[in-house]
Amino acid sequence: MAAPSDVSSTENKTKMENVMRKIKLEKVILNIGGVDDKLDKGVILLETISGKKPVKVKATKRIPTWKVRPGMEVGCKVTLRGSEALGMVKKLLPAIDNTLKEKQIQPNCFSFGIHEYIEIPGVEYIREVGIMGFEVTVVFSRPGKSVETKKIKRGKARRIVVSREEIENYLVTKFNTEILRKQKKN
Repeated sequence: MAAPSDVSSTENKTKMENVMRKIKLEKVILNIGGVDDKLDKGVILLETISGKKPVKVKATKRIPTWKVRPGMEVGCKVTLRGSEALGMVKKLLPAIDNTLKEKQIQPNCFSFGIHEYIEIPGVEYIREVGIMGFEVTVVFSRPGKSVETKKIKRGKARRIVVSREEIENYLVTKFNTEILRKQKKN
């Protein structure tokens, strides 16, 4: 017969959750692609939405049909981390009616596009920008992710990947997001 203290300790172990398996929102990346005038408008837009100064992205390949050459500025992006990232996701999901398609969710991240920035609640029309959209990528991680990126004694990182199902559960519980499933044809 087991002692009462043994029974309570096994119940506590089953109720406790492994801290290393918890997922966290690592970062949110907002980006806009474009050149010349569109790039300047994109910088203004990202700065007003995020409150941070965007970084311009340069091309690495030559694409003659689009008149792109290496070193040419072809876009801009802003990366938000911590509580700013969480607040930005809460702010941007209502712009797409809190719905995501199943194919927009990948292991470790999900992405979506906002067609017009005026769809975001609380954002006013900016005359010098006009109407334009941008892409949003939200990246998730687990504790211990740095083992994957360090140079000395890299660990095996098979269990550090955040699965699609875990991201879907996180979105449904935290943000009340609806996931649209693809219908199978019979």
